[in-house]
Amino acid sequence: MHIVYVSDGKAGHRSQALGLFKAIQRQSTEMVSFEEISIEDLAIFSLVAGIFHRSIPQLKNLPNLIIGVGSHTQLRVLLLGKIYTQAKTVILMKPNYPLTWFDYSVIPAHDGIPASARVIVTQGALNPIVNEQRHQSGRILIALGGSSKRHQWNEDKVFASIEHIVQQQSNNEIIITTSRRTPELFVERLNAHPFLPHVHFFPVEHTAQGWIFEEMQKAEAVWVTEDSVSMIYEALTAGCRVGVIAMDRIKQDRITASVDVLLGKSIVTETSDLAQLPPPNAFKEAERVATYLLAQ
Repeated sequence: MHIVYVSDGKAGHRSQALGLFKAIQRQSTEMVSFEEISIEDLAIFSLVAGIFHRSIPQLKNLPNLIIGVGSHTQLRVLLLGKIYTQAKTVILMKPNYPLTWFDYSVIPAHDGIPASARVIVTQGALNPIVNEQRHQSGRILIALGGSSKRHQWNEDKVFASIEHIVQQQSNNEIIITTSRRTPELFVERLNAHPFLPHVHFFPVEHTAQGWIFEEMQKAEAVWVTEDSVSMIYEALTAGCRVGVIAMDRIKQDRITASVDVLLGKSIVTETSDLAQLPPPNAFKEAERVATYLLAQ
């Protein structure tokens, strides 16, 4: 099986496509290959011409699945599906075009689209994480985001939450990390704070690619600021117990509502006490989507 991923260059979108590819690779009885091609290499005119030639020179092998994530990939996925009619087209988002134009759409539940033969509804976006069963009791990760179009960074509020978590877990090992969106002044404040010896601070600039995924595999529990919704689902998929650090909301929408659903179902909680965190959930959304696609 050969999978072609039409890429818009965004790391979060690529993570979703890789999550599906790796899940298919784990489940398939045949060899599965993955080819990534940028939208910049797929001019619309050349794709239209390719419909008449039944191929384009940019692809190395005939695809079985053509995957796209992101608004700018959708038209190219459609046209590639017209060129390679043996392939199935899969969009990992709510598409801008009619659902019937794609063979399958993988859509997070917060978008409100009902499941059907062509629509696979998931809890959050897909990711490449699996639970490797390497969690260490008492090891805690605190992952910080920043301001977004939905959330306002309140430095004192977030810092107080971190202090409460640290104080409640004084006998546990705690790792704190930031993101590209975390304000520099807040990073400086964390650097200057006299944390106890069991608290280790790793700003994102000092971590290698994939570092946080490895930390999720080792952590018993992860606290995430609520703006980082994808990281909440990644921690759940890794098999961690998950706490949410509340932030000031600028507006309510389907994304904030998805966090409220997790809180309402007690899948995550806003407590600062490890003992009160919900037990791990078996989040395997990429596996479930892969199983469905392979069965088709």
